[in-house]
Amino acid sequence: MAERTPSKIHLHKKSRFLEISFDDGSEFELSCEYLRVYSPSAEVAGHGPGQEVLQIGKEDVNIDSIEPVGNYAIGIFFDDGHSTGIYSWDHLYHLGKNQEEMWANYLKRLSESGYQRKI
Repeated sequence: MAERTPSKIHLHKKSRFLEISFDDGSEFELSCEYLRVYSPSAEVAGHGPGQEVLQIGKEDVNIDSIEPVGNYAIGIFFDDGHSTGIYSWDHLYHLGKNQEEMWANYLKRLSESGYQRKI
């Protein structure tokens, strides 16, 4: 996949969404919960396929701050203390392009675990 570069990143803290636009014209609104449960950190994603850790109870999570990581990514600091994921431009683009399918998969996994979302 070719490296895409964001042309705009804007956090809407009140509504808990990250708005991101890319240089190819793609625009995405990613909820803080979605970004948190699909963090690329080893704590969430594991160290390989099948090692993902289901994140439960993240409905109200918000982002405290966002910091650049070189010219290829951002670090996102969540208000639940999670801060170890480095979100590359390609990862953010992948999350945006596949949001519907990935969110449905997450909700299915939550349901299968017996967890009931608060909202």
